[in-house]
Amino acid sequence: MKSQKLGRGLDALLGEIDEAYENEGSYRDAVIELSLKDIKPNPFQPRKHFDENSLLELGESIKNDGLLQPIVVTEDIDGYVLIAGERRLRASKLVKLKTIRAIILNSDEQQMRQFALIENIQRDELNAVELAEAYSELIKMYNVTQEELATKIHKSRTHITNTIRLLQLSSKTQKALVEKKITAGHAKVLIGLDEKQQQLMVNSIIGQKLSVREVESIIKNMKEEKKSSDVKSSFVEYDFSDIKERFDNMGFNVKTSKNKLTIEFNAESQISDFLNYISK
Repeated sequence: MKSQKLGRGLDALLGEIDEAYENEGSYRDAVIELSLKDIKPNPFQPRKHFDENSLLELGESIKNDGLLQPIVVTEDIDGYVLIAGERRLRASKLVKLKTIRAIILNSDEQQMRQFALIENIQRDELNAVELAEAYSELIKMYNVTQEELATKIHKSRTHITNTIRLLQLSSKTQKALVEKKITAGHAKVLIGLDEKQQQLMVNSIIGQKLSVREVESIIKNMKEEKKSSDVKSSFVEYDFSDIKERFDNMGFNVKTSKNKLTIEFNAESQISDFLNYISK
């Protein structure tokens, strides 16, 4: 019951920003022109990396054609705090604009965190690691399953699962993914390797321009070699010297190695003698 209740809360949240935009200029939400210097960034913004060239292009577009969709803010003691529209705010600052159109909503810290997560997911503005962290946080926040989250944000469950699994990677591997030194395809096949193996593979991918298929093949060989090594290392070495000497004295041809003792028979009479010996 708890999961369903929180799930409905997520449904409501998913439509709340869109509703704010649809109600521009209504009695509920006022669109006003705010000074950029009066707007503080959302402290719960999940996105950490912004491409400056992309922001500059957006800024020039806003400067020349105007802001088509206002940002969303909430009032603070000494100004406003951004809820949604981080790229638009940054882009406007980058091209030295003084003001920006904004919708003012009443919002607490929890809603600010939720809005930032949802808007970035809906706009596909997060890199793979940030997206994984956002999905993970929403699942915890609303106590929903991966499948329930997938349904609510219109993504496949496989996409949600595979994305969240990226959080199992080492911090260095995640950094390489964020910096686009490796692809998401590369990253997915590195899951399950220890930190040293991941670093080795990341260096190889970058240095040798390895494809995902080539990396898969290398990892497969690594796992097979490890399995073979583990099997070999599990063998116990026994001391067969006494029994070998006894069989030698009886005229049997005996060979030994680690955990193996081999007896070779030259005639059927030797087999009979051996059977008689062990049956005593």
